[in-house]
Amino acid sequence: MTNFVLVHGAWVGGWTWRANAQALRKAGHEAYTPTMTGLGERIHLMSPSINLDTHVTDIVNVIKHEELSDVVLVGHSYGGMVITGVADALSDKITSLVYLDAFVPENGQSLVSLIPPGAPPPTMASEYTLAPLPAVVFGARPEVAAFVDARTTPHPIACFTQAIKLTGGIDRVKKKTYIYANVPAPTTFTPFFEKLRNNKEWTVHTLPCTHIVQMDLPDELTALLLHAIS
Repeated sequence: MTNFVLVHGAWVGGWTWRANAQALRKAGHEAYTPTMTGLGERIHLMSPSINLDTHVTDIVNVIKHEELSDVVLVGHSYGGMVITGVADALSDKITSLVYLDAFVPENGQSLVSLIPPGAPPPTMASEYTLAPLPAVVFGARPEVAAFVDARTTPHPIACFTQAIKLTGGIDRVKKKTYIYANVPAPTTFTPFFEKLRNNKEWTVHTLPCTHIVQMDLPDELTALLLHAIS
C-alpha cells in the first residue's frame, strides 16, 4: 500500500481530487487531500499572515501527524511550489514526487518569478488576496468551469511572492514525474515541460486536456499517479 498526498492548486481546495482519491483507494492505497489554510472550506482562516511557508507547513503536518511514509507527493499548479518545500523538509518520507501541470521552483524562486510573459493576470480581491482566475481562462468546458468557479476562493498574495528556500533535501528524492496538460498549448507550464522532457532524472508525460486535469481526464490521471509508485 502506498500513501498518496494530493496537494491542490491556487484558489481551490482538496475537493478537486475527489475522483482521483476515490480511485486510488479503490486500488488499495491511501489518499489524503488536505485543503490548505485559508482556502476552500478553510476560507474562515484567511489571514494576511498566510504565505508559502504556511502551506508547506500544512502538508508537512499532515504527513507527520498521520505518521506517513512511502509517500507519493503530488502537486497541481501552485501545489508544485508547496510540494517542493515539503519534499525538501521531509525527504525521508517521500519516495516519489509528481508535478501535475505545476510550477517547479529552484532555490530562491517565487511563483511570480516563474510566470511567463503574457499569462493572464489575476485581480485583487482584497489588500492581501487575489481573486480566482475564471476556469474558462484555462480552457475549461462550460460545465467544468461552472462547477469550479462556484467553489473557488481568494488566494493570499504572499503565497505567490514569497521565494522558496531549499536546503538540498529534495535532491534525495530520486523519483520525479512531470505531467503536462497541453490544451491549449502553449500554456503557463510549457516551459517546465520543455525543460524537463529530455532530463533523464525525470519521467515526463503529456495529457491532451486543459489545466483542470482532475476533471478532464480523471481516469488517465489516476493511471499516471499509480505509475509513479516506486
